[in-house]
Amino acid sequence: MKEDVSRILKMMEEGKIDSDKAAELISAIKEREKEEPSTITLNKVSNLEKMLKIKVRSIKGDNVDIKLPIKFVKAILSATGRIPGISMNGTEGMDIHMDMIADAIENGIDGKIVDIKSANGDIVEIAIE
Repeated sequence: MKEDVSRILKMMEEGKIDSDKAAELISAIKEREKEEPSTITLNKVSNLEKMLKIKVRSIKGDNVDIKLPIKFVKAILSATGRIPGISMNGTEGMDIHMDMIADAIENGIDGKIVDIKSANGDIVEIAIE
């Protein structure tokens, strides 16, 4: 868009178009951009094909590896506000809110979104991959 606007302004500067025509063209460019899907929207769509991965390593030897499709997680979080069977509040010092995970999914964020190591050595990692 910036390149298009720069060209329009240059044409106006050179006297090829007047300021009214320049404003009209810039408005048309802005309208076209509103109609085209944004990069964020495209990331959200592709993000739905990914997996939510939860890894817990407890000092007591309790190890958990969970992999869930993002589409499933998004539907469950929308319906219940939580993922059944997964409580992030039970591990001391590791209060993870499902809202945070829902926001990451909704905003198309991927990669590691949670990486916690408690004082007693428990580890929780949550990633969207």
